Amino acid sequence: MVKISPTRSTLVFIDLQSRLMPAIHQREDVLKQCIRIAQIAKLLDIPIIGTEQSPQSLGHNVDAITQYCETTVAKEHFDACQDGLINALSKNREQLILAGCETHVCVMQTALELLRQNFKVSILVDAIGSRRSLDRDIALHRLGSAGASLLTVEMLAFEWLGSASNESFKKALEIIKS
Repeated sequence: MVKISPTRSTLVFIDLQSRLMPAIHQREDVLKQCIRIAQIAKLLDIPIIGTEQSPQSLGHNVDAITQYCETTVAKEHFDACQDGLINALSKNREQLILAGCETHVCVMQTALELLRQNFKVSILVDAIGSRRSLDRDIALHRLGSAGASLLTVEMLAFEWLGSASNESFKKALEIIKS
């Protein structure tokens, strides 16, 4: 396993939509962690892409997430790769960090396809959610077994920073501690 590099990473937010979020277990915590990692990604110039499942039915991603996304892919398939996610990714950034909802549906199916296509996939376990915690937990087990790295927002933030001498360290630390 290789360390995650800010110059090789893309952050992907999956389906953090206004009509879906009220049903998600621990939704406030999931959203807070997504916002924290989005702020750190922006600080470090890491691209952020969003996806939206059937936006005509489920609405758009919440504003707190949309403001960070450079691109948003509307999709009908649960696997975002089937509706253009691959085309939205930078070709020289093979380390993909996934966060969002629902863990056992769109996050998992997208991650499994990205792994199949030889991307290095990491799942932010404290920035994903499902309606039921059991579905989330079993999906995480399956994703880990399939080769995805499981990590937390704070683990990733410090990995991206690399050192306390990083020029963004103090600002990132403020975000981490918030």
